[in-house]
Parts: sequence; structure tokens; C-alpha cells
Amino acid sequence: MLLRLCVLALLLANAGYFLWARGDLAGFGWAPASLHEREPQRLNTQIRPELLEVRPAPADAPAAEAPESASSSPAR
Repeated sequence: MLLRLCVLALLLANAGYFLWARGDLAGFGWAPASLHEREPQRLNTQIRPELLEVRPAPADAPAAEAPESASSSPAR
């Protein structure tokens, strides 16, 4: 019975923290200080962000091969 109570308390605490961190409790006055500030200092220090261009990889480029894991190589 005590274990069930502890698990229930932890689940409620976890759900409460999740709702608080997402800002869902802002209507009750319980919002994290950084709710509306998502690293604004980075936006202010960008140098010519309009030059940033995201391009897709060429279609004919071969896929990168994954390196061999340490377990597949022989031990020395």
C-alpha cells in the first residue's frame, strides 16, 4: 500500500512539473520565468542571419557509412 502511494505521489509530481514547464499553469500564476524568453540574447547577437541558407543534400550523393563498432573489431 505504501509503495502504491509513493508511486502515485511521484506520478502526480511528474505531471505537475510537466504542466508547469510547458506553461500550462500560467493561468494560475504558476509559470516558469523563462516561458516567453527562449534565449533572446542569441537572437540579438546574430551577425547577418539572412545569409544562412539551408540546402538539401544532392540526390546522387552516396550515404555516409557508419563506422564499425569496437565490438566488431578484433581485440589486440
